[in-house]
Amino acid sequence: MDWALIIEKLVLIAIIITASLVIAMYATYGERKVAAWMQDRRGPNRAGPFGILQPLADGMKLFFKEEIIPTSSSKFLFILGPSLAMLTAMMTCAVVPWGGHLELFDRKINLQIADVNVAILFVFAVVSLGVYGIMIGGWASNNKFSLMAAMRGASQVISYELPMGLALIALLMITGSLSLREMVDKQITGHWNILYQPLGFLIFFVCAMAECNRAPFDLPEAENELNMGYHQEYSSMKLGFYLFAEYINMFISSAIMATLFFGGYDVPFLNESTLSPNVAGIIGIVAFLGKIFIFIFVFMWIRWTLPRFRYDQLMNLGWKGLIPLALVNMVITGAVVLWLNN
Repeated sequence: MDWALIIEKLVLIAIIITASLVIAMYATYGERKVAAWMQDRRGPNRAGPFGILQPLADGMKLFFKEEIIPTSSSKFLFILGPSLAMLTAMMTCAVVPWGGHLELFDRKINLQIADVNVAILFVFAVVSLGVYGIMIGGWASNNKFSLMAAMRGASQVISYELPMGLALIALLMITGSLSLREMVDKQITGHWNILYQPLGFLIFFVCAMAECNRAPFDLPEAENELNMGYHQEYSSMKLGFYLFAEYINMFISSAIMATLFFGGYDVPFLNESTLSPNVAGIIGIVAFLGKIFIFIFVFMWIRWTLPRFRYDQLMNLGWKGLIPLALVNMVITGAVVLWLNN
């Protein structure tokens, strides 16, 4: 048994999970600042310089709030719902290649927890489980508004996973691999997939917003229709888990899109052969995080720009708009690949 490899992976897991949590935590601060900038106001500016300690203050507030479990709820499922939402949000970190490699302690350390040959299927499977956190929480609350919101969330995820999967099939025809590491390597030696699949990326991006329940797709949390949504009965850190899971999902979705369509940790026109492995690895990590932050900003920009859809508009966009587009994109891609191979 290679104990050094086990320790290496455990340290990598700790670093990636901690970084994901910190980035998600400060995404809440970033969102409030972006919203304030767009609406010509200040945003958080009291807790620490420029309000940078506001996420810590919000976390402490949630920790010390009174924890309430409704007497008519299913207590075990009531606790399981937010735990499952948080767990599934974090599990997708395992297969994302966060960078190339570093050379430390006479070892070559790959910056990926698990290089699974069916990584993208793993991501889809875990993301599909995330809706159970919403469904269980809404049903266990024994509240009709929470249940209606949970049903909305389930139907929304099902509706938008189909075009997302179809858009991904077209991409797989080009890459010929389900491994995220191999997809990045092919983009490094060739061109980014966004050049081959612009329509596929657009479909994938819209579906990612719907999967994350981000506005204008936040129908499961429509306050003016459902009081508060599927987490109406939650308080303290159980509510915090649901809110935090949304930002982690947004962070991971941005990482997946950067990996699939924008070369992952690739930096165009950078000659890595002239750099040491550690310098090249660090530059790749910074470039990857930069792409992720750009996507996160776009998520926030859209939220504070577009109004929420009606529910029938949401369903029509998924079933009558995105699925036909994804099918057309898949057929055209298949025809082009077949023509090039012949």
